[in-house]
Amino acid sequence: MLTQKESLPIPTWLAILRLLRWDKPAGRLILMIPALWGVFVAGGGMPPLPLVAAMILGTLATSAAGCVVNDLWDRDIDPQVERTRNRPLASRTLSIQVGVIVALVAMSCAGVLALYLNPFTFWLCVAAVPVIIFYPSAKRVFPIPQLILSIAWGFAILISWSAVTGTLESATWLLWGATILWTLGFDTVYAMSDREDDQKIGINSSAIFFGSYAPLAVGIFFLGSAALLGELGVVMKLHLGFWLSLSLAMMGWSWQYTRLRQSDIPKPVYGAIFRENVWIGFILLAGMISGLVY
Repeated sequence: MLTQKESLPIPTWLAILRLLRWDKPAGRLILMIPALWGVFVAGGGMPPLPLVAAMILGTLATSAAGCVVNDLWDRDIDPQVERTRNRPLASRTLSIQVGVIVALVAMSCAGVLALYLNPFTFWLCVAAVPVIIFYPSAKRVFPIPQLILSIAWGFAILISWSAVTGTLESATWLLWGATILWTLGFDTVYAMSDREDDQKIGINSSAIFFGSYAPLAVGIFFLGSAALLGELGVVMKLHLGFWLSLSLAMMGWSWQYTRLRQSDIPKPVYGAIFRENVWIGFILLAGMISGLVY
């Protein structure tokens, strides 16, 4: 006999929340972090609050749209992957039509927010759209699709920085590079939990590309991110608070690398490391603000 949980259908509103991944805040916050890095560093630690609000709301809308687009692309692949088989489009809880409508609404919200920004930043937002839309297809043709995701994440730096200054500077590219490498690191970890399923299906990921060297690759990505953040600290003349936060971040990344080198890692560990990077990102944000203000 079916239990009540098994027999009752999931309400549409709850399925839409799951489609948007709002039941899993880590993935939403980890995109918000680079946008906040950019807006606070470019704003000298005290950017206009309406602009900060626009960045927060914009990343929520953009990440929501990206999740829906990803699930539309992967609706026939996700049922074959243990981690994703219960997603609303994969399980057919929601129809393709509903998915398309939700994606358009999320993109429209992001577009309205982009109108608040200066013309240069607005066109950067427009340039990011193809990357967001076509990233999910990269795993079918590109050996390291996580690089495309990293470029999408990098747009958060370019958009937020230019929203404050109206331009891009040499320091912008240091923060952009640090974000690219950081994203490559944590998303490779995320992909490591799906390696067996991805290989069976025949799709690509950085975890498969690097194979047994994946933990080393992650360590190098995190080290490169730390080096670029250190260079940013020198260029921007950031104070003690930033260097303390960078030291804490490096300790966290080192601990993650140590765990990844162990054999027979339980799959939940990969998700835990991914979520830990949310905390690392916010620690770095606090350090950037204090390093600029105090």
